[in-house]
Amino acid sequence: MQNEIEYVLYHTDGCHLCELALALVEQSNVDFKHVDICETAELAARYGTSIPVFACGQRELCWPFDASALTQFLGE
Repeated sequence: MQNEIEYVLYHTDGCHLCELALALVEQSNVDFKHVDICETAELAARYGTSIPVFACGQRELCWPFDASALTQFLGE
């Protein structure tokens, strides 16, 4: 059985930049988790000043990013 690639969009409620990133990621038609960094202290400490962040494993695409950067990230 092959491992599936898991994408995560780290965000928090009320973040307008996160809403912009969410719209871009949704347009890419990839499956992803939508994770609020306020759910754990570890995530809040790691991403508190850099959200939104789109991640896959150790790779991270930090805001600001556009559709072109997202497509490149997904293609790597």
